[in-house]
Amino acid sequence: MAWDIVSTVLGNSPMKSSGKLSVGPASGAQYQLFRRSRLRLAIWYAGVMGTILTLLGLGVYQAIAHAHEVTIDREIKSVADAVHDAIEATVSSPGQLSRVPPQLLPDLCLSAETCLGPQNGPPHRLQRTYQYDYYIRIVDPASRLLATGGIRPEGLPVTAPFPPWQALQDEKGQDYHQVALALENESQEVWAYLMVGRSFQDFDQYLSSVRWSLLLGLLLSLALVTAASWWLSALAMRPIYQSYYQIQQFTADAAHELRTPLAAIRATAESVLRLPHISDKEAQETLTVVNRQSQRLTTLVSDLLLLSRLDSKQRPLVKSACCLQDLISDIVEEMAAFAIAEEIALAIDFQTQVPVVVFGDEEQLYRLVLNLVNNAITYTPAGGQVTLTLKRKQQQALVLVSDNGIGISLEQQAKIFDRFYRVDAARAGQAGNSGLGLAIAQSIAKSHSGSLTVASQLKQGSTFAFSLPALP
Repeated sequence: MAWDIVSTVLGNSPMKSSGKLSVGPASGAQYQLFRRSRLRLAIWYAGVMGTILTLLGLGVYQAIAHAHEVTIDREIKSVADAVHDAIEATVSSPGQLSRVPPQLLPDLCLSAETCLGPQNGPPHRLQRTYQYDYYIRIVDPASRLLATGGIRPEGLPVTAPFPPWQALQDEKGQDYHQVALALENESQEVWAYLMVGRSFQDFDQYLSSVRWSLLLGLLLSLALVTAASWWLSALAMRPIYQSYYQIQQFTADAAHELRTPLAAIRATAESVLRLPHISDKEAQETLTVVNRQSQRLTTLVSDLLLLSRLDSKQRPLVKSACCLQDLISDIVEEMAAFAIAEEIALAIDFQTQVPVVVFGDEEQLYRLVLNLVNNAITYTPAGGQVTLTLKRKQQQALVLVSDNGIGISLEQQAKIFDRFYRVDAARAGQAGNSGLGLAIAQSIAKSHSGSLTVASQLKQGSTFAFSLPALP
């Protein structure tokens, strides 16, 4: 009587389901949350990469500028040394500057003369070196101008010869570098200073082109980095979203599985409370229903706790040497009564006479194989057969649990190790299966560095293969 009332209540309840409780995609608020998180992550990616690229670009620019500046200064020094040596070889006093051969310095202009610009003269090795890029100034120790040569920049001040290296600007703001060398006579007395300088206009133009090239390259790189950051942030958020979705779905499934036995217990209790009198038979039926549903709740909670411990690794594995022949024999003995009740033939096929020993937690390995056998019996029609096969391949122990039951479609094979997933929910529900057995088996296999796979065809049966390292 009590169970009929429970069946009626559950039959009209929205909690009854033919399959897994579906959880749709994230709601609008959740979508906005993930989108904002993705946007922040993309901004951080782009910001960090932009900063790195900017610093790298500045470093490259500084390296290029320094290298070219050093090269030009060396060139200035080389020209100054050549002119210095040539003047010292022919002139030993300011009064002799007019006797400098035109072939040596064809455009040399004494301070007393009116110099309009560089003069044209016969080709000479020094002339080609400095005529259109360099200026030459000869000053006495008091910094009075004695002669000039080469280009004559307008508004460029005549400075003292100290320090030897100087950076100057003309009236137009154009930069120049110059070096000062002492001119000595045969008595090692300094009678004048030679100043050789060069315009940095071409250098500034080159650096300007480098800056524009680096800026355009940086902007293009930032555009690519921004696009890549948005794509990478999507990849980074995908496992987070999947984990969130799985937790959401797991919570909904767990709530559904817990509500079913609780609803049954509540419906049974309410039906009994509405009766003015209850017979011993009715009381017995009521207690039987409550006890069955309590056991279902206890099993479900235990499975959830076991999965939680396996995921968080709170409970360390108690590993020892385990003989798989003994373990399989014990499982067959335990499941024999269940197999007989379901009219299923349960067989063992040991393909090796040598004991197959593995190193693992015997209790968990027992639970793994037991879940596989229970699953095979549950989804095999009456008159079918379940076979446990043990073999050894090189250093691997292989346990096969085969049946000739309803089979699993290719699409479902990718989901059967998910929690609360059941191929045939109606049949599994009748057997009290919560859909956690294969999930627990998979977790145990991973914790033992093993693998658990399935091969199946619809209406032909399934084979679950569990392998793990074997001891020599």
